[in-house]
Amino acid sequence: MSVIGTIRDIADLTDDRRDEMFALMVDYYDNMRRPDFDADLEEKEWVIEIEDALTGELRGFSTQMVFDVEVAGRPVRALFSGDTIIDRRHRQRSPLAGLWGRLALQIMSASPDHDLYWFLISKGYKTYRFLPLFFHEFHPRFDQPMPARERDVLDAFARHKYPAAYDRSAQIVRADPDGCRLRPGVADVTLKRTRDPHVQFFCERNPRHAWGDELCCLAPLTPDNFTSAAWKMIRADGEMESALVSGEVDGTS
Repeated sequence: MSVIGTIRDIADLTDDRRDEMFALMVDYYDNMRRPDFDADLEEKEWVIEIEDALTGELRGFSTQMVFDVEVAGRPVRALFSGDTIIDRRHRQRSPLAGLWGRLALQIMSASPDHDLYWFLISKGYKTYRFLPLFFHEFHPRFDQPMPARERDVLDAFARHKYPAAYDRSAQIVRADPDGCRLRPGVADVTLKRTRDPHVQFFCERNPRHAWGDELCCLAPLTPDNFTSAAWKMIRADGEMESALVSGEVDGTS
């Protein structure tokens, strides 16, 4: 089953496509509410769409936005990834990772006067596992302490985006008791998975991920910080082997 990807402005989404996006989220998340989904979507700037190459049906998407904060008197910019999901039948061959990388490169080119980071919040270990695949430097991580500068940047991003829900001591956005969370079976942590030190670290740092808590993470967006695997995906044309190979990263967050 072949899929294709497109980066589209949120303003260009049709009502039918918005309905498809919400339906896909409901398939993989409990407690999804349409007003919350719509409000979250409206603040975003772009959506990376994954479509069936023959029918045009939606098979996945990831919403994106940029926002600015100031840290120690210096402007800092975040590329923030919001709702993200890929239908499990299409995870092994999806262009999502490469398209996201191309969007990041465009924003890097447009932000010469800012320190630029990818800011994401993760309620699933598979999303967190994307970081070591795509970046040399990222935080938090099991094998290095977070530098003070990055800690300040992460705190500034999280306070800006989630002023009431951010737990600074844990670097976690705390879930509402009735908030959305991944359905059982979507990203369950097996004993085999915990042998991966990145997965083990994620579970230790975010022990309530199954209840919807989200670990705040960042990675500097610079060309040198992309791994060779990242560059391979970014430069690939058409269908590509993506970060979603063999379910290691499933696109949920």
